[in-house]
Amino acid sequence: MKTEISLREYLATRRSIPAFQMGGPGPGTAEIEEMLKLASRVPDHGKLAPWRFIVYRGEERVRISGELAKMALAAKPDLSEEMIKVENTRLTRAPVVVAVVSTAAPHFKVPEWEQVMSAGAVCLNLLMAVNAHGYASNWLTEWYAFDEKAYPLLGVQPGEKIAGFIHIGTPQVPPTERPRPALADIVTWVGEDA
Repeated sequence: MKTEISLREYLATRRSIPAFQMGGPGPGTAEIEEMLKLASRVPDHGKLAPWRFIVYRGEERVRISGELAKMALAAKPDLSEEMIKVENTRLTRAPVVVAVVSTAAPHFKVPEWEQVMSAGAVCLNLLMAVNAHGYASNWLTEWYAFDEKAYPLLGVQPGEKIAGFIHIGTPQVPPTERPRPALADIVTWVGEDA
């Protein structure tokens, strides 16, 4: 269900829905493309677009999740039955999962760190674009985001890294608030009010 609220209201109440608390329907191709266009509107020093998207949908999510489970079992043969179930659902918790892939690389003018932060900005913009279309989203980076042995299975090329997996679907439960840091604990003021 789409609702129109101000950006300030949205930012004051923005919440992620856990991926396992999402279900269908998910967005169709046209909506996903619109979300990705909006997500791409981030700071990007040098206009490098140092990121790209991989969209996982349909039964391919089941196949990839099964292969990830095999990899997890090979690494830890003593996995509990519960964890095996978790591994088998890595990309099936929500109807659509988008990998934001960082393609950051050395550049004569743009530091690699700035390129990595641009990919992070894409992840956050994608969360907001998903929410603006009336769907729930969750940004996850689990073991396979960092295990380069999983990259060929996921479609990630050598030299690339995963900035995050954005899970997209319809919330099955209402969002709940969580504790936020007190401003006094995270802000350092330098200088006086003008």
